[in-house]
Amino acid sequence: MHSAVPSNVRLIDLSRISLQKLTGAAVSIVVAAAALVTHAQTAKPKVTQIDIPELKRLVRPQGKPLLINFWATWCIPCREEYPDLVKIDQEYRGKVDFITVSLDEIADKDTLVPQFLTEMKAEMPAYLLSTNNEEAAMAVVSRDWAGALPFTILFDHKGAIAYSRQGKVKIDLLKTALTKAVPTTATPTSFQR
Repeated sequence: MHSAVPSNVRLIDLSRISLQKLTGAAVSIVVAAAALVTHAQTAKPKVTQIDIPELKRLVRPQGKPLLINFWATWCIPCREEYPDLVKIDQEYRGKVDFITVSLDEIADKDTLVPQFLTEMKAEMPAYLLSTNNEEAAMAVVSRDWAGALPFTILFDHKGAIAYSRQGKVKIDLLKTALTKAVPTTATPTSFQR
């Protein structure tokens, strides 16, 4: 598996380095670097299980536009659009809060869902919704959502719907809505919920 490495970082092929030729400090640095690379390649994204009350809290913007994508690993259109959503996250990070909510089975929370997110190199906060009342969950998000996946919704910073799409997103329309929703004085901040 390849992990994303910034272009200004050079990877070292540790198999070509003779540890006998390195000093103690250099050995420590190489070992620490190898451990970090290994951890970065094997660390799974955190997927937080939520219920309807937590979903209600999550769908309220916190001073910035809020983009939410509802998806599942078994949903082919969801899988097809996900690389574009990762690019959107990278482009608008700090200007828009972006979360994803999986509708997979609870049993997939620590297996299929983080595995897919790792493959996609997704960095946005990830949740898995657990509910027996799908209609109530849809009503929390939007009265226009009929339950089909994928479903993507953008709230402006005040909570008004700026974009919604049932089915694969139309990237050009989503970017237009994001540009309109982002305040011109937006300053990057970290997203914590």
